[in-house]
Amino acid sequence: MKIYNSLTRKIEDFKPIEEGKVSMYTCGPTVYHFAHIGNLRSYICEDVLEKLLRFSGYDVKRVMNITDVGHLSSDADTGEDKMLKGAKRENKTVMEIAKFYTDAFFSDCAKLNIKTPDVVEPATNCIPEFIKMIEGLLEKGYAYKAGENIYFDTSKLKEYFVFGNQNEDELMVGVREDVEEDTNKRNRNDFVLWFTKSKFEDQALKWDSPWGVGYPGWHIECSCISMKHLGEKLDLHCGGIDNMFPHHTNEIAQSESYIGHKWCNYWFHVHHLNDESGKMSKSKGEFLTVSLLESKGYDPIVYRLFTLQSHYRKPLTFSYETLDQTVTTYKKLKNRIAAIEDSGDVSEAAVKEWHDKFAEAVGNDCNTAMGLTLLYDVLKSDLNGATKLKIIGDYDYVLSLNLLKPEESEAVDDELASFVEAKIAERAEAKKAKDYAKADAIREELAGKGIIIKDTREGTVWSRA
Repeated sequence: MKIYNSLTRKIEDFKPIEEGKVSMYTCGPTVYHFAHIGNLRSYICEDVLEKLLRFSGYDVKRVMNITDVGHLSSDADTGEDKMLKGAKRENKTVMEIAKFYTDAFFSDCAKLNIKTPDVVEPATNCIPEFIKMIEGLLEKGYAYKAGENIYFDTSKLKEYFVFGNQNEDELMVGVREDVEEDTNKRNRNDFVLWFTKSKFEDQALKWDSPWGVGYPGWHIECSCISMKHLGEKLDLHCGGIDNMFPHHTNEIAQSESYIGHKWCNYWFHVHHLNDESGKMSKSKGEFLTVSLLESKGYDPIVYRLFTLQSHYRKPLTFSYETLDQTVTTYKKLKNRIAAIEDSGDVSEAAVKEWHDKFAEAVGNDCNTAMGLTLLYDVLKSDLNGATKLKIIGDYDYVLSLNLLKPEESEAVDDELASFVEAKIAERAEAKKAKDYAKADAIREELAGKGIIIKDTREGTVWSRA
């Protein structure tokens, strides 16, 4: 298996620390609002990667955080706390907001067939771990106290911009809002590890610490939650491209300064989903959520297919026109699969051959488009129906497009039912006369009208596509 490593900026053979086992960490949501479909593109791609690793024989342990405290409205560690902002907006407590939007996030994930990680840890569960790491960084000289807050000192590092040679001004494009400069910092890139009561007097969630009552900075949580569940050496860390700087840059800085050695070997970053006006966000235009797509009549799985048709390292532009095209593609694909007769014995040799093809093709840097191409190759092959269905089921473990799930039948009127039954009888006569060309033509005619027929031991049955 090969993967593009954002840290080295090249495609590498994936070699986990412990043979056969993969430790995987993915940055979770900040649960102050619904996730938009741009956020969910990252989670879909990470879901595919986890399932692909399992498909390829690895034992995967995947951990994800829930940011329910300490994520400010700017990536520069200043501005209004997002959780408090959500609580004010809806006149609820911060924890009520966290619970509601955590549940909403996992509901969206279920609709998109995104597997829940093995461990999901809210930041508010791990205050002792945060304090312990910050104490260690202070003892080692990598942190300092200023203005009653604790900061990480980036000047102590040999290299800070580990993900590339961009200059500081280019990287600061990732900051979401214009914010006032924090004059407590010794260096522009220093970041907050712990805010005390001197910051945001109305902060809802606060804890006792050696430095006063306060709460953690955003970046500290992922380092600590990862180490809590996966140890001090990590195989794979995932997130959206906008997490690369400053969030993941700061995670590496504090983690490796604390433990004294390399922390994570591979970094997987999913690029933005754009709309026609630019990067998708919660603050502009129509707020595109899974629920909004459903209200417009779209199956969320169609959006999953839309994302899988492109490569995760390329920006993807969303429009309803392209989503409509994907609806058509999905219906045709499902109809072709529904028309496969479950006949013959499964060829285990063929199943293994096609399994290996998929593992190699999609395993070349999570190439989901190539996986879809192989799926169509299976459909066009001369394999018997039972073997095709077995291979499609294997592929769908990774793709997770409900390819073998029967569609809910729509009500049909008596006129249509009479027409279909007449055509099925005509087809039976054609098969009895060994006129298989006519029988196939009738099947195609019905398929063209959205009718799927299947031959079973009890006779021919049909349904709406």
